[in-house]
Amino acid sequence: MAKVPQISDAEWEVMKLVWGRGPLVAADVVEALAAQNHWSPRTVKTLLNRLVKKGALGYEVAGRHYVYRARVTRDACVRRASSSFLSRVFNGNAAPALAHFLEHEDLSAEEIEQLRRILDGAREQEGRP
Repeated sequence: MAKVPQISDAEWEVMKLVWGRGPLVAADVVEALAAQNHWSPRTVKTLLNRLVKKGALGYEVAGRHYVYRARVTRDACVRRASSSFLSRVFNGNAAPALAHFLEHEDLSAEEIEQLRRILDGAREQEGRP
């Protein structure tokens, strides 16, 4: 996998489409994002080119078509964005960030239970009861 670049909000929209639907011909990316976000074909092509330059997307030429593929995983990009967010907003500390979200977001019982399992797993890894 390629080095994980920092990507903009608009670039995230392109990446989500490519991650979700696999290798895509440029025309399919343009069509989907033009319908979804009301972006012009030129805007979408600019975003594709930026993502190729950043190494997030790769492409191959198949006849008269450019076929785009993700060169970085969604998980790697989420980790990069999360780390950047934590550094900028919470001085790199996850606990205050988690506390903020828990205090200000409405969580379902299922989401709370999922968080408990994650925290219990982290406690077990540190060897604490």
